[in-house]
Amino acid sequence: MNAKKIIFTEKAPAPIGPYSQAVLIGTTLYTSGQIALNPVTMELVLDDIETETKQVMENMKAVLNAADMAFENVVKTTIFIMDMGDFARINSVYGSYFDEKIAPARETVQVAGLPKGVNVEISMVAVK
Repeated sequence: MNAKKIIFTEKAPAPIGPYSQAVLIGTTLYTSGQIALNPVTMELVLDDIETETKQVMENMKAVLNAADMAFENVVKTTIFIMDMGDFARINSVYGSYFDEKIAPARETVQVAGLPKGVNVEISMVAVK
């Protein structure tokens, strides 16, 4: 069994509870969900759904980079959204981070609530 390695970077928001930004087991990275917290100020970035989604993806990029990975390594994502009416706008920003030819598997679900009242949270699984 491969040892569990905790991934942490100051370039993504510090955990706000008893969890890690990501855990690496062997060559597989499991990220926690990221929300639109600015990692420097720890303030939410909620100007509009596109700006919020971009902050989430930039936070995720920082976590992937801390594990020496990139979006090309992502094999699975989960997107939690408050309003399915925002799906197209979230998807547009999300899609700009991936090459469609090698895009990861994904599910998107509408939920009743998310931490700190945000509109979108995204988690990923990546393999090196």
